[in-house]
Amino acid sequence: METSKLKRLLFGEPFPTSMASHERLDKVRALAIFASDPISSNAYATEAIMSILIVLGSGALSLTMPIALAIALLILIVVFSYIQTILHYPGGGGSYIVAKDNLGTLPSLVAAGALLTDYSLTVSVSVSAGIRAIVSAFPQFYDFRVWLALATIILLTWINFRGVRESGTVFAIPTYAFVGGVFTIIAIGLVRYFGYFGAAPLPNHPVAGGPVSDLTQLGIIWIVLRAFAAGCTALTGIEAISDGVQAFKPPETVNAAKTMVAMGVIAMSLFIGISFLATHLNLIPNHSESLLSQLTRLVSNGGFLYYWVQFFTMMILVLAANTGYQDFPRLSYFLARDKFMPRWMTNQGDRLVFNGGIITLAVISSFIIIIFRADEIAMLPLYAIGVMLSFTISQAGMFKLMSKVAGLKPGETLETSETILHYEKGWQWKRAVNAIGAVTTLLVFVVLVITKFAEGAWIIVILIPVIVRGFYVISNHYDDVSSSLRTRDIKEKEITSVADVVIFPIGDVHRGTLRALQYAKRLSKDVRAVYVSMDEALKDRLMKRWKRFPKLTRKVKLICIDYDYRDVLAPLINYIETVKKEEFPDQMITVIVPEFITDSFATQLLHNQTANLFRRRLRKYPNIVIIEIPFHIHAKAKENPPSSQDS
Repeated sequence: METSKLKRLLFGEPFPTSMASHERLDKVRALAIFASDPISSNAYATEAIMSILIVLGSGALSLTMPIALAIALLILIVVFSYIQTILHYPGGGGSYIVAKDNLGTLPSLVAAGALLTDYSLTVSVSVSAGIRAIVSAFPQFYDFRVWLALATIILLTWINFRGVRESGTVFAIPTYAFVGGVFTIIAIGLVRYFGYFGAAPLPNHPVAGGPVSDLTQLGIIWIVLRAFAAGCTALTGIEAISDGVQAFKPPETVNAAKTMVAMGVIAMSLFIGISFLATHLNLIPNHSESLLSQLTRLVSNGGFLYYWVQFFTMMILVLAANTGYQDFPRLSYFLARDKFMPRWMTNQGDRLVFNGGIITLAVISSFIIIIFRADEIAMLPLYAIGVMLSFTISQAGMFKLMSKVAGLKPGETLETSETILHYEKGWQWKRAVNAIGAVTTLLVFVVLVITKFAEGAWIIVILIPVIVRGFYVISNHYDDVSSSLRTRDIKEKEITSVADVVIFPIGDVHRGTLRALQYAKRLSKDVRAVYVSMDEALKDRLMKRWKRFPKLTRKVKLICIDYDYRDVLAPLINYIETVKKEEFPDQMITVIVPEFITDSFATQLLHNQTANLFRRRLRKYPNIVIIEIPFHIHAKAKENPPSSQDS
């Protein structure tokens, strides 16, 4: 389909899509990178539904297919909503940008906080699930599952440091191998189930029993709702493409929209196909073998195709973590750009990837894996809550946006803080779909919170407000910095002058202090060397050494402070405070601190600890400039011991 036709079909009128980016992805590699999470969720989404319904009895498993169809319809609605997001917001940003532009700051930060938790859990859950598949095949490695999971995160981190082009190639093979293998299983299963082409029918063992009769109607409805909410894990990761529009080759929005459509079609087809065969073949979930494994074994009779699907199921579950690696750094970039996260999150490395976001995600996900001992089952109650909340906010924002579009006439435009709106045909049904999607995902979010609260969902319920509060703390800090540095209304008398004085604390006279003293004399004519004396013998030795260098120490004031206690920093700080208050009020004074630099970190720990404490205590005082004078000590100095003159 031509670009213009796709835009007119989905959008009504063409939109400008000029976006500058670095390495770009074609649709084939983009699908592998951004769609691995929603596609891989088909490995357990149907089983999640059936595991809840089995409480009502094996006969209730027939409800799996209607629930799967309802979830597939929800996937279609969410995919449509995010296609609109892609076309309206070519700069990317997903739910955060949509909410920021249409609903305000607080909803946008709630969406961002929800997504950051979800991306972190995506990495932890996906990696843990993949490692579980490995240790299931090789039980002798079970006790090393945490280390294997951490090693996998390190590998994924390294791959993503290589950039989107390289990582896209790595992720393409297992993604398409999984999709091809499962589609083949579904095709063979349907052929054998319906007896096409003379195929031998599949074994079908009817199960007895119906729904539990002593449950009230309300109880049955509640369990069905829980099953629906559990199956909604199939929706995780759908937003990924809308966050990464800038990673696509031009025209970015159209290629991203096509990839979103392809992802939705593949995800829905796999989900419906697996659910249909699982229910019609009367498969029952059990702890010893996954539902997809049962289905694949039954259809392929345990041949090569079975091992193909199982291996690449494990691979795509691990690589599904890449969704988090792609979108956590990008979302962090948008937040940092708006001063809600540290500014170093906007920095790009040599491969033009956001190294800060990648490292932060790796650390958080590793921490989660350590806490939960790489048990993805224990993490699942925390999963999907954040993504459903972000879906709700995003679709509510798109509903508000379409209301703005409704007020435009043909040829009119409206510029917002993030995009430019045009008149669109069919805005009524687009807004209606957004409204339906927002209400539905809100219902799923509420059900997830209520049913999973005691199982661990309370952590996310508490964590998201804490994260949002953290956003505001960071923003307020940057506002304070901006206000303090502002020069618009500054007056010359407000600028602090620099005092013509240099204070130089010394503990002895050696090469390092003499070098620092020589530098200090270049800064000012008023140089004061301050020595804290706690021993008369040491004081006499210092005075003798001081007098051995008359040219260097001339015109330098040596101030000796007698002190009876061991804390040498207290009298130094008191002297600096006195000089500052009495001699140079409202002026900057300079303090020089010598520092030893050694060849190794271990030997570095043997020096400078008092100096470090001194600098740390000085930093809380305003208008004090600290200058560090390094003195390098090399191991080879041992070959030439200092003379008596130097000692």
